[in-house]
Amino acid sequence: MHKLYTLLISGLLFCLASHAQNPAPAPAQSRPVVIENTTLHLGTGQVMQHAYLAFEQGKITDISQDPIRIEGAEVIDGRNKHVYPGFILPNTTLGLREIDAVRATLDFAETGQYNPNVRALVAYNTDSEIIPTVRLNGVLIAQTTPRGGVISGTSSIMMLDGWTWEEAVLKADDGIHLNWVPMFRRRGWQSPIEPNKERSKQLQYIEDFFAEAAAYAKQSQAGEVNLKFEAMRGLFDGSKTLYVHADRAREMVEAVQFAKKMGIRRVVLVGGTEAWLIAGFLKEHQVPVLLNRVHDLPPYEDSDVDHFYKQAALLFRAGVLVGLQYAGDMEAMGSRNLGFTAGTAAAYGLAPEEALQLITLNNARILGIDKQTGSLEVGKDATLFISRGDALDMRSNQIERAFIQGRDITLESKQTRLYHIYSKKYGLRE
Repeated sequence: MHKLYTLLISGLLFCLASHAQNPAPAPAQSRPVVIENTTLHLGTGQVMQHAYLAFEQGKITDISQDPIRIEGAEVIDGRNKHVYPGFILPNTTLGLREIDAVRATLDFAETGQYNPNVRALVAYNTDSEIIPTVRLNGVLIAQTTPRGGVISGTSSIMMLDGWTWEEAVLKADDGIHLNWVPMFRRRGWQSPIEPNKERSKQLQYIEDFFAEAAAYAKQSQAGEVNLKFEAMRGLFDGSKTLYVHADRAREMVEAVQFAKKMGIRRVVLVGGTEAWLIAGFLKEHQVPVLLNRVHDLPPYEDSDVDHFYKQAALLFRAGVLVGLQYAGDMEAMGSRNLGFTAGTAAAYGLAPEEALQLITLNNARILGIDKQTGSLEVGKDATLFISRGDALDMRSNQIERAFIQGRDITLESKQTRLYHIYSKKYGLRE
């Protein structure tokens, strides 16, 4: 009897575990797909009505106003529907954190202050239950990024589908993340904000560290390997981007001038609360900005109540390459709302297609993946989705199909499974 009970309990646990697992990643595209008579939002600021799009072997092969005929293709009726390039989520801990209250599920920060050799890539969890909930709203690509310290580590750009991180990676080790020393600081949650009296010393240490890394990069790789400096080698040959996290205007100017002084070729500002004050400087130096979350409170007591809502439009109109992110509290779970933050930006100064660019082609350009993805163009990856309504409007957005490099991914998640279960229990109409 004891053995029988053990077998029964084991079977029940196996069934429960199987039910809780995420759906399997999609197989490679096996036949051509044609979406016909639909509205294409290209991600370049343009819209095509009553258009046709075809993709095969993971690549977009044709976009036309005329019908596309391919033998053996799956034909999707796109009438009254919208096709968008997959949204791109920069600077996120998605895949590195699961349950904020359970420390064992958090793997986004390392001990120490200078960790350029820490790679978010190898910590990325493809089995995260948050990932399916995010792609349900059109987020199909994410830049998974470490946190903490002065140099947090190295980020990588991931496709939100795959068995392992090796399968999911789109661009490995794309950049180093530097948290610029703030002018003011708070010693504790209840402490007042005060000037950072140790700032000069901290900035000098950063400069010395980068100077050593630059000298190391000029040497051949035959000598003794320094893992920290080896990780930074790409900053000086242009193969990696330096992402500087800063908010105040003076801090951002300092950071850009510092990067130029160090010979760093690619610089991106992350945060940019006061970026609109130095828009001319940013345009002159061709420095892109990944703006703070749009859905946030005003930063200062005398700030406009719509400060974060309208800042994207101010920078866009000034000619600055600007993109949107969703970092902050509950960022992994909340990042499903990325498209709706672009919708808010559209309500405060941008045209809808311009707002769409902030989370598609602009983000792709900033992350250095625009030749491969970020817009609906022939030759690019077939990473896109089909929605019944406006994907930037939470009232009408309803995604029916999504594809990552042509793979027909499922839109099922833990939340949709629970919805189906309890809608039957309470007799709700699905």
